[in-house]
Amino acid sequence: MTAQETFVIRLRRHRQRNRISLEEIAVETNVKPELLEALEKNDLSGWPRGLYARSWIRAYASAVGLDPMDTVDEFCRLFPQGDRRAQPTIEEMAAIVAHTSEYQQEVAPEQERRRSAPEINILQKQPWHVAAAGVLASAGRALWMRAAGAMATHHARPKRQPRTSS
Repeated sequence: MTAQETFVIRLRRHRQRNRISLEEIAVETNVKPELLEALEKNDLSGWPRGLYARSWIRAYASAVGLDPMDTVDEFCRLFPQGDRRAQPTIEEMAAIVAHTSEYQQEVAPEQERRRSAPEINILQKQPWHVAAAGVLASAGRALWMRAAGAMATHHARPKRQPRTSS
């Protein structure tokens, strides 16, 4: 039995031990029950790659009561097709069996995956003392305005005349 099969069997047994159906997990995780069944049969051909695969495993682990971080780490170690960190693992395995690695990354590391946003209208981060001074100044202004408003309403009220008996 391979380590991948052992991993999948452990997930399935933990789910069954906690009496959680695949339909319940499917509702909770928004993953089709057929894909969860395929996972438990060690068939990830219909599964997404990379981030989504890790996300689904994390959701599955949380739903059945396993530690999501450890489960995802183990999944990434055992199923390298879904892991960005796969190249070092595959190269180590190739070195162990004295074979050259033919692994090709899906996205070349030098390729920019995200476009940088233009830096238009972005405020520069201020030192803490400048930000604190601004907050104190605005708080002082607000306090001053409240005091001035209270004084104006106090002086604007007509004074009551004392009652005199007739």
